Amino acid sequence: MTAAVSTPFDFAAYLEASRLRVEAALDGALGPERPESLREAMRYSLLAGGKRLRPILCLAACELAGGNSELALPTAVALEMVHTMSLIHDDLPAMDNDDLRRGRPTNHKVFGDAIAILAGDALLTRAFEMVALRSPSVPAAQLLAVVGELSLASGAPGLVGGQVVDLECEGKDVDLETLEYIHLHKTGALLRACVLCGALIAGAPEALLEALSTYARGIGLAFQILDDILDVTASSEVLGKTAGKDLTADKTTYPKLLGLEESRLRAEALVIQAKAALAPWAERATPLLALADYITQRDR
Repeated sequence: MTAAVSTPFDFAAYLEASRLRVEAALDGALGPERPESLREAMRYSLLAGGKRLRPILCLAACELAGGNSELALPTAVALEMVHTMSLIHDDLPAMDNDDLRRGRPTNHKVFGDAIAILAGDALLTRAFEMVALRSPSVPAAQLLAVVGELSLASGAPGLVGGQVVDLECEGKDVDLETLEYIHLHKTGALLRACVLCGALIAGAPEALLEALSTYARGIGLAFQILDDILDVTASSEVLGKTAGKDLTADKTTYPKLLGLEESRLRAEALVIQAKAALAPWAERATPLLALADYITQRDR
């Protein structure tokens, strides 16, 4: 008998198929509702493209935990809605004051500050609707756990708190500990929620949830380090957003504290740690391991 030959994992195909699946779900999440001006502002930013890494992380974590990722799709959409809300609000003049996002004018430049704020608010609340009311066949206890994680990630203990500290530190000398606090909350909290929510829907055991938390911490910081590096080294055309804005705002970044080369080495070490946390799950974790590598190899 001939031994079975395993097929190499085609990450590019996986990523594209997952992205298209998420795009279709996002498009279906905002129907022909009123007021139309609000709906268009929500759709403008939610459907603006991107790699959709956060919802894909959610689906991959659900599959790793042995669940049916179709059940996690509404939650994956919810996570992208929270992420989109944070981008809309971050771009506002009172925050990071950016005119470009994903290669086109930011939401407030098209719809005005007031509608942009309300579009972000509407996406945040729709996210909880997606979990609580549009997730059939998921046990209520698991949905409640997801709502809890989503609340922590999107509120003061997560991205809102991180954004406040980030704003308060502009123009000040910031040490590495404070910088990591900012990014573990402003960026990392939502990435952590992505993998934990997917796993919770599948009923993952505590050991796997802890491993996924370690994984998310590593990729979250690595993602932000790469973002800081690209803000210095890439053009606005490549990034799809305004390059050099951290320097203009006098923000402390990893390259500013550590230098470019040391920052790259730190990102690589964090990814190694993240992948090591999932080693006991080996082949089932292949998509998440590939996503960790992808984060440090991205050019935008």
